[in-house]
Amino acid sequence: QVQLVESGGGLVQPGGSLRLSCAASGFSFSSYVMRWYRQAPGKERELVALINSDGGGRNYADSVKGRFTISRDNAKNTVYLQMNSLKSEDTAVYYCSAARWGNVYWGQGTQVAVSS
Repeated sequence: QVQLVESGGGLVQPGGSLRLSCAASGFSFSSYVMRWYRQAPGKERELVALINSDGGGRNYADSVKGRFTISRDNAKNTVYLQMNSLKSEDTAVYYCSAARWGNVYWGQGTQVAVSS
């Protein structure tokens, strides 16, 4: 069955870094656009970054440009989110999502907390 499993979240101090991973299985990963979303307490889920199927195109939310980098390894069916210079406002549950032609899959999320 389809699975997206996020990992790499945790507690980090402001200015620190984390690398999130999302391992995919059960579908043709290399054909799907992959996205990272996040949802902070009391807020709506927001798109953080996306990468197209071959990794040649990427987009970022303005709030993370220059600090976050999305990448993918189609041989490993995994998408990554490198997060640098983390701020308290980056605290949220981070979700990966796969989408193609109306099919959308979601992971269960991984918690990121930025606090001193």
